[in-house]
Amino acid sequence: MAHYDVIVAGVGAMGSAAAYQLARRGRCVLGLERFDIPHAMGSSQGINRIIRLAYFEHPLYVPLLRRAYELWRETEAAFGEQLLHVTGGLDAGPADGRIVAGSLAACREHDLPHELMDARETRRRFPAYRLDDGHVANFQPDAGFVMSERAIVAQSTMAMAAGADIRGREALTGWEPTAGGGVRVTTTRATYEAERLILSTGAWIADHAPGLAHLAVPERQVLGWFQPRDPAPFALGAFPVSIVETRFGSCYQFPVFHVPGFKIGLYNHRRETGHADTLSREPNARDEAALREVMRDVFPAADGPTLALRCCLFTNMPDEHFVIDMLPGLPQVVVASPCSGHGFKFASVIGEILADLTTRGSSRHDLSLFRLDRFAQAGALP
Repeated sequence: MAHYDVIVAGVGAMGSAAAYQLARRGRCVLGLERFDIPHAMGSSQGINRIIRLAYFEHPLYVPLLRRAYELWRETEAAFGEQLLHVTGGLDAGPADGRIVAGSLAACREHDLPHELMDARETRRRFPAYRLDDGHVANFQPDAGFVMSERAIVAQSTMAMAAGADIRGREALTGWEPTAGGGVRVTTTRATYEAERLILSTGAWIADHAPGLAHLAVPERQVLGWFQPRDPAPFALGAFPVSIVETRFGSCYQFPVFHVPGFKIGLYNHRRETGHADTLSREPNARDEAALREVMRDVFPAADGPTLALRCCLFTNMPDEHFVIDMLPGLPQVVVASPCSGHGFKFASVIGEILADLTTRGSSRHDLSLFRLDRFAQAGALP
C-alpha cells in the first residue's frame, strides 16, 4: 500500500494550491481528482474569477487577500503565464446596502485606496454602467480577476514538477483514521495511507466531511457572455470588474476577455440547490432570461446576442463564510471549503494555509471566522 505524507482529495482551486505548496516544501503528496484536471463539473470553470481587496463580506478577509495577491504573483512568475489581471473594481448599489457599506468598511479599516462616486459620476467614468439614481459606487483600483482554469493548471503542473503525484479520474470513496494517527483513503482505483488528509472536494464536501451534510449546500449557477451593441465601454482597460446590488439581486461582471463578450453572473441565480451530482450543468432559456433581466437594468448596452452560457456550482454555508479547519477529534484531517461562491481568489493563500495546518498544525493567519465549531455553538453540528 502506497504511503504519503499528505493526501489531497479534490484537485480544484484549493486542492491544487495545497498540493503545490506542500510539494515545494519537499512533502510526499498525492492529489486525487474524480474528474479531469481542470474540469467543468465544479466551481472554477468559466475563464476567470474576481479578486478584490475591498471585501464587503468581512474585513477579516483583507489580510488574507493581501497575501493571496502576493502568492498569485509568485505563482504566475514561476509558471511563466499571467494569471492575475488588475482592472480596478466597483462595488455598487444603495449607500446603506450590504455591498457598498461593507466595501467601505473594509477600505476604512485596512486603509485601502478607494473613491466613492454617485450614479452620475459612475456613468461618466464608466459609460457601460447605468446605476439607479441615488445609488453609489466604491471604486478600488487593486481589483481585477484571476484566470481560474489556468490557475488550476499552473498549480497542478508545478506541484507535479516538485514531485507531487496527481491523479485525475480517481474518486475518493471513503477514508478512515488509522491506529497510528494517520488516515487510510480508499478510491475507485486503490487504497492509500498518509499522515494527513486534506478534504477539498468542493460541492461534494458533505459526502466526505462528517457534520457538513446539512450545512454545505451546492447551488447551481450560470454565467453568461453577451455581445455589447457598443463594445468599447466593456473592453479590458475600460470596464472594471464589479459587484452591483440591484432589485433583482446582486450581480457580478467582467470586461470582455477570451470569450468574445461581456460576462455577467447573478448571485444565487435561480436558487436551485441539491446534491452536486443531480444539478444540471446544461444552461437553458430560463437561465438566460434571469441574466438578461438584470443586464437590461444595469448594463443595457450589453443586451446583444448571446455568445456563451456555462454552469458552475456554489457550495453555500449558512453564514456564507468559509470552512478551513481540522475535523473535531481528528487533527490529521483538514477541511478546506466550502466557500459560498466567493472563494477562488483566496486559493493561493488557502493552499499555503493548508500546507501549514498539515505540517505545523497551525497558521499565522487569523482563521477564527472559518472554524467548524461556530456551527456546534449554534447547535448545527452534532
